[in-house]
Amino acid sequence: MKFPRATRQHRLFSFITQNWRAKPLLSYRVIVELIGATTTKTGLTVRCELDNNPYPKAIVVSDEDMRRLNIQRADFHGEWNYTIAPSTPAPQSG
Repeated sequence: MKFPRATRQHRLFSFITQNWRAKPLLSYRVIVELIGATTTKTGLTVRCELDNNPYPKAIVVSDEDMRRLNIQRADFHGEWNYTIAPSTPAPQSG
């Protein structure tokens, strides 16, 4: 069964928190390294990197803008597990 990205992230979180249990999260570097060291018995590995790009704060998204988003909610906990798809199909290269 293939799960949407949000579902995979939600399922992965328990493994990440087990991996950093009882370790002080002193810096972003420590957090990124602990997340990146997460594995499961079934062979899942995690790739993690810190995004240092600056992002503007306090951006207000209107209700209308939210309504225009193409949100596809999963059957299981759609409030947590969803995909935001493009509003229009991407142009095909040819």
